Amino acid sequence: MGKTLTLRTADGHDIGAYLAEPAGKPRGGIVVVQEIFGVNAHIRSVVDRYAAAGWRALAPAVFDVVERDVELGYDADGMRHGLELVQALGFERALAGVQAAAAALADAGRVGVVGYCWGGTIAYLAAIRLALPAVSYYGGRNAQVAGEPAQAPLMFHYALRDAHIGEADRDTVRRANPDAEFFVYDADHGFNCDARAAYDAPAAALAQQRSVDFFTRHVG
Repeated sequence: MGKTLTLRTADGHDIGAYLAEPAGKPRGGIVVVQEIFGVNAHIRSVVDRYAAAGWRALAPAVFDVVERDVELGYDADGMRHGLELVQALGFERALAGVQAAAAALADAGRVGVVGYCWGGTIAYLAAIRLALPAVSYYGGRNAQVAGEPAQAPLMFHYALRDAHIGEADRDTVRRANPDAEFFVYDADHGFNCDARAAYDAPAAALAQQRSVDFFTRHVG
């Protein structure tokens, strides 16, 4: 069972966060960056999973800057509202939330970032601008920021049948990050989320193991 806490961002916002602790001494810290649906039950389960693997894990509620306590469903209304919130928030304020979360985890050791969907792009930006090792799951806006060089190791997970992210976008990101670990699964967008119709258990398990291996190498 995790707990909620409040983070203060460098730009002066108080945002919520969901924290889970490992059973023993932390191996380091993992910041978990939400999809467009908020820090919902699925994202909390991801935090719990990383804590069970030995890291102190924390998901900042970055939408709190524009609307507090967002938990949206995986339906048309949730998608619409989530996209509105993403547009209102922007990259910089989201990244400020990640930075605040990373600072809160600093006493656990080294810190990495994992993000999903829109959060996958925020995780990518954390490697670019915050020099944090990062794992990006099907980041739909990754190609938009691929011109900026990363300052930390990266791993990318993509889905072959993703209608939102085509081969050209994947290739743009791959060319910009020749040293990154790059995987494409025979799955659809959102394959990691067991609350979505696109959930693919084998792909999710393989991507999770690869992510755990990545953080073992680069965080601890």
